[in-house]
Amino acid sequence: MNRKNKKNFSFQDQKWEFWIDRGGTFTDIVCKTPKGEIMSQKLLSEDARQYDDAAVEGIRRLLNIGEDDEIPFESIETVKMGTTVATNALLERQGARTLLVTNEGLSDVLRIGYQNRPELFALCIKLPALLYDSVVEVSGRFDAHGTELIALDEVSAFDNLKKAFDSGFRSVAIALIHGYRFSEHEKQLAK
Repeated sequence: MNRKNKKNFSFQDQKWEFWIDRGGTFTDIVCKTPKGEIMSQKLLSEDARQYDDAAVEGIRRLLNIGEDDEIPFESIETVKMGTTVATNALLERQGARTLLVTNEGLSDVLRIGYQNRPELFALCIKLPALLYDSVVEVSGRFDAHGTELIALDEVSAFDNLKKAFDSGFRSVAIALIHGYRFSEHEKQLAK
């Protein structure tokens, strides 16, 4: 299909809306046109001979514009995208080795979990595999009200993260106690 320099679309007061599901094999793009019509497009998520990005290609095809034409962003209300790629990588254990960075004394909190026992009298408890390969504990802690109880030791944290990097870690998950509300230490560690 030759789509070079096609400009066969028209826009009224309303704008286009796009919803995209990017999977490991297929990318589904659904749109609502300015006239309220629902259209869809299904593409291979990876097809280097045809296009660089399936989501962008799907939007181009639904707008019926050429590969060299600019996408009329001013005519698009929203683009919402979800993906199962990361979830699948976790489930299939195909992601990069991951380092967990957490507060001192909490390195085993994810291993301990909730202590749910679906088979209460089982003698051999089978724990799920962890999503991370190693843990670095850092000093520094906020209480539940945002008071800094212990200052973050950035020098020690940097040294430990450098050792982890030197041993091959390229993926890091930072999860500090009360970090969902008071993220200053997590931001410092991310830097």
